[in-house]
Amino acid sequence: MPVEADVLAPPQKVTAQVARWEAVLDDAVPAKSENSNLLVATWNLRAFGDLTKAWQTPEGASPKRNFTDVHLIAAVIRRFDVVAVQEARGNLRALRHLLKVLGEDWAFILTDVTKGDAGNNERLAFLFDTRRVKPSGLACELVVPIEENAGVSAGQLRRQFARTPYAVSFLSSGQTYTLVTLHVDYGDQAGDRVPELKAIAQWLAGWAEQEFGWDHNLIALGDFNIDRAGDPLFEAFTSTGLTPAPQLNGLSRTIFDKPGAEHFYDQIAWFTKGQKHRPVLNLEAVAGGRIDFVPELRGERTLNELSWHLSDHYPLWLEFAVPAA
Repeated sequence: MPVEADVLAPPQKVTAQVARWEAVLDDAVPAKSENSNLLVATWNLRAFGDLTKAWQTPEGASPKRNFTDVHLIAAVIRRFDVVAVQEARGNLRALRHLLKVLGEDWAFILTDVTKGDAGNNERLAFLFDTRRVKPSGLACELVVPIEENAGVSAGQLRRQFARTPYAVSFLSSGQTYTLVTLHVDYGDQAGDRVPELKAIAQWLAGWAEQEFGWDHNLIALGDFNIDRAGDPLFEAFTSTGLTPAPQLNGLSRTIFDKPGAEHFYDQIAWFTKGQKHRPVLNLEAVAGGRIDFVPELRGERTLNELSWHLSDHYPLWLEFAVPAA
């Protein structure tokens, strides 16, 4: 029988490709600096479940994603302290091999699979560098009581979220922050997303008010499936004061977007000053952007082929300055 490839023993060709990609990332993302910055990212990794256990995917094989792709994805992930990942699947093979490549300093927290057709067999996950951040105790899925006295009527939201939002608190450099990640159901048309977006915005506002006394930072990030600023989806998302990171304004979110017709599905957002009883971010966002992997990693493949190897979404990131102790 043929010997199975070892994900931790890449051939020289793959090592060289990863090194070139690392050089690109050096110019794209700030370096980690002890006790002075925090680097947070969000990435919808398309159908991140199964994996072809080879360095090159044979013609016609499925899934397309292979060991080389895992190393290229890991090169991005390790640039950050915490990464929210959407579209992890029930099958954890790709995630487990990614953790092997990232090494023993990395850990993850994730949800169980969301059941039902709309759940799409998906999980929500956080990957984090244990040298830089530690879980601080809280990990919860967000469930909305659908009743009038809870502020959400059945007319506003007929069911629970298709993929249950996930909140985890982390501690870094003396700062506690809670990250809430989600993947809003796309639906058959744009209007189908409005009830979920409104309910999420209302829930986060109410929860933020409860957490106000703890003086914790609260950041929402993930795939909100918002088309563009100013449309009903954006208005629903920002209806309770969530403010998207200005560093990400105008950046297209997917590799299929055309100039002038961009979508803004993925977001990183928080509450700002002037909102009563809601925690204001105690971290200054000093830089941010997206990582465009298409020019370096597409090769001879179509965009659709590339999306199954890496993703159809770009990673979005922010650098926060950590206040001096």
